[in-house]
Order: sequence, then structure tokens, then C-alpha cells
Amino acid sequence: MSNLNINPNFTSIEQVAGTYLNPAAESRPLGNISGKSFEDIFKQKLESTSELKFSKHATQRLDDRNITLSEEQSLRLEEGVQKAQAKGITDSLVLVDQLAFIVNVPNQTVVTAMDQTESEENIFTNIDGAVIV
Repeated sequence: MSNLNINPNFTSIEQVAGTYLNPAAESRPLGNISGKSFEDIFKQKLESTSELKFSKHATQRLDDRNITLSEEQSLRLEEGVQKAQAKGITDSLVLVDQLAFIVNVPNQTVVTAMDQTESEENIFTNIDGAVIV
């Protein structure tokens, strides 16, 4: 038998419903809470939770190639990923200055990174879009 936290002070289902199902809240319009629309709140939550990750492979490539990102470049990379996401791109090439990043957009993960000057052919495969920031 599972341990449920049941309040022994309730003597009827009406008390439970009155406590947990607030009829006044149901009649309140949901479109605008504290001056913000649902869309604004949703976008804000997406932006605040979208932390860009680097795969083990990408981290190794950055180390091997002595690539360090400035804070400004990191912000531009995140901005590029957000733009790619807005366009429905799943695997994106994001160019920041002379740096190239392949990003799995749904997972918010940088898959690999390189300096454009070290690639002779500048060919990028397995992408469905590119963002230059």
C-alpha cells in the first residue's frame, strides 16, 4: 500500500472540491496575467531554460583547436540557435565570426566546433539550415 498524504480534516468530497477546485479561478480569463500574454510568458520561459550544452566531442574539438569563446560570442551563438529553432531547423550550422558550430537545435547541444580558417573545403554536411550571427 502506498503512502498517500491524505488530509484527515476533510469530512466530505465537497470540502475537498472546495479546497482544490476553486470555482472563482475557473471564471477568470487566462489570456492576460499581470499584463503579460501567454505567448510572452511562454517565450520568456523558453529563453530562460534554454541553456546551450556542448557535447563531449565538441568540448574536445574546442580544446584541441585552442578555441575559446568570449561572452559576447557565446551570447551570439545562443542567439543563432534560437533563430534556428524559430525557423524549425533541427541540425544547424551557426557561424560566429571565424568559428563554425554544428548544433542539434532540439537538444540545444553543440555537436562540433571548428575555426573556419582550418577547413580547406568549408563543406558542412548533415545540416538542414545555417545561421550567421
